[in-house]
Amino acid sequence: MTKIAICIGSACHLRGAHGVLGAFSALLEKYRLSAEIDLEGNFCQGRCTEGVVIKIDGEIITHVSQENVFAIFQEKVLKEGKQ
Repeated sequence: MTKIAICIGSACHLRGAHGVLGAFSALLEKYRLSAEIDLEGNFCQGRCTEGVVIKIDGEIITHVSQENVFAIFQEKVLKEGKQ
């Protein structure tokens, strides 16, 4: 099972973590992947100046925003694009 962890600590919260979490949640529903993807919020991943920080299957991705969630989702979850 793929695991997506979104930092909801103070710095990431101020940079829009709630919107990022909502965007990933909406995409999981749209693509009917909620049963296959474990989506969670967690606290500090140690990169507070690079937020919003997410981790997909252990890979840290920084500077995530609602605007780039879909591109990340395509590449990392749907495995489209870069290969």
